[in-house]
Amino acid sequence: MSEYPYEAHPRITVLRVQPGSPPFRVVEIDGEVVGKAKTITDVLDAAVMAGITVHDLDDPDAVRWVGGDKFTWRPH
Repeated sequence: MSEYPYEAHPRITVLRVQPGSPPFRVVEIDGEVVGKAKTITDVLDAAVMAGITVHDLDDPDAVRWVGGDKFTWRPH
Protein backbone atom coordinates (compact mmCIF):
# COMPACT_ATOMS: atom_id res chain seq x y z
CA MET A 1 0.00 0.00 0.00
CA SER A 2 1.37 3.41 -0.96
CA GLU A 3 1.15 6.39 1.32
CA TYR A 4 0.81 9.89 -0.05
CA PRO A 5 1.60 13.01 1.92
CA TYR A 6 -1.41 15.19 2.59
CA GLU A 7 -1.53 18.29 0.44
CA ALA A 8 -3.89 21.10 1.40
CA HIS A 9 -5.89 22.91 -1.25
CA PRO A 10 -7.21 26.02 0.48
CA ARG A 11 -9.61 28.33 -1.31
CA ILE A 12 -7.59 31.41 -0.24
CA THR A 13 -4.03 32.11 -1.41
CA VAL A 14 -2.08 35.18 -0.28
CA LEU A 15 0.87 35.85 -2.59
CA ARG A 16 4.26 37.32 -1.67
CA VAL A 17 4.67 40.95 -0.67
CA GLN A 18 4.84 43.44 -3.53
CA PRO A 19 6.70 46.74 -3.19
CA GLY A 20 4.50 49.77 -2.95
CA SER A 21 3.51 52.56 -0.66
CA PRO A 22 2.34 50.76 1.39
CA PRO A 23 3.51 47.26 0.41
CA PHE A 24 0.71 44.81 -0.36
CA ARG A 25 -0.03 41.16 -1.07
CA VAL A 26 -2.32 39.92 -3.82
CA VAL A 27 -5.20 37.75 -2.60
CA GLU A 28 -6.64 34.94 -4.71
CA ILE A 29 -9.81 33.03 -3.92
CA ASP A 30 -10.57 29.87 -5.86
CA GLY A 31 -7.70 30.73 -8.21
CA GLU A 32 -8.95 34.20 -9.12
CA VAL A 33 -7.42 37.49 -8.02
CA VAL A 34 -9.89 39.31 -5.75
CA GLY A 35 -7.75 42.21 -4.59
CA LYS A 36 -4.80 43.54 -2.65
CA ALA A 37 -4.24 43.12 1.07
CA LYS A 38 -2.21 45.53 3.15
CA THR A 39 -3.09 43.83 6.45
CA ILE A 40 -4.47 40.58 7.84
CA THR A 41 -7.83 42.32 8.14
CA ASP A 42 -7.90 42.83 4.35
CA VAL A 43 -7.45 39.06 3.88
CA LEU A 44 -10.32 38.34 6.27
CA ASP A 45 -12.51 40.94 4.55
CA ALA A 46 -11.87 39.29 1.17
CA ALA A 47 -12.84 35.92 2.66
CA VAL A 48 -16.09 37.33 4.05
CA MET A 49 -16.95 38.91 0.70
CA ALA A 50 -16.52 35.46 -0.88
CA GLY A 51 -18.67 33.82 1.78
CA ILE A 52 -15.75 32.02 3.42
CA THR A 53 -15.39 31.81 7.20
CA VAL A 54 -11.78 31.59 8.38
CA HIS A 55 -11.31 30.44 11.96
CA ASP A 56 -7.52 30.03 11.88
CA LEU A 57 -5.20 31.94 9.52
CA ASP A 58 -2.45 29.41 10.29
CA ASP A 59 -4.55 26.46 9.09
CA PRO A 60 -3.14 25.28 5.73
CA ASP A 61 -6.62 24.03 4.82
CA ALA A 62 -7.91 27.61 5.11
CA VAL A 63 -5.17 29.88 3.75
CA ARG A 64 -1.98 29.34 1.74
CA TRP A 65 0.65 31.99 2.45
CA VAL A 66 3.28 32.39 -0.29
CA GLY A 67 6.58 34.11 0.50
CA GLY A 68 5.94 34.57 4.20
CA ASP A 69 3.25 34.13 6.79
CA LYS A 70 0.40 36.24 8.16
CA PHE A 71 2.95 38.56 9.80
CA THR A 72 4.93 39.25 6.60
CA TRP A 73 3.84 42.58 5.16
CA ARG A 74 7.13 44.15 4.02
CA PRO A 75 9.30 43.09 1.07
CA HIS A 76 12.50 41.23 1.92
